[in-house]
Amino acid sequence: MKKEYKIDGKSVEQYWTDKIAKNLVGKTITKVEYIGDDEMEENMWYKKPIAICLDNRYWLIPMMDDEGNDGGAISTTFDDLGTIPVI
Repeated sequence: MKKEYKIDGKSVEQYWTDKIAKNLVGKTITKVEYIGDDEMEENMWYKKPIAICLDNRYWLIPMMDDEGNDGGAISTTFDDLGTIPVI
């Protein structure tokens, strides 16, 4: 039998979905740019991901994994842009 882990009485998936939704739903993207060379070097990354600024002045920066080992791409469902690449 698979053990279901819970956080604050919710499944792990529901906990993180709620937390992420609280920070993203209703926000507006105000700026999009690739991170600078200096920020890439500070993070010891080899790839420059796109950075997305929201109207609350917080940034979304995709990473390769949870540990921040490198910049990451974003998969999309856009007709003309299936992936936002790292450069």
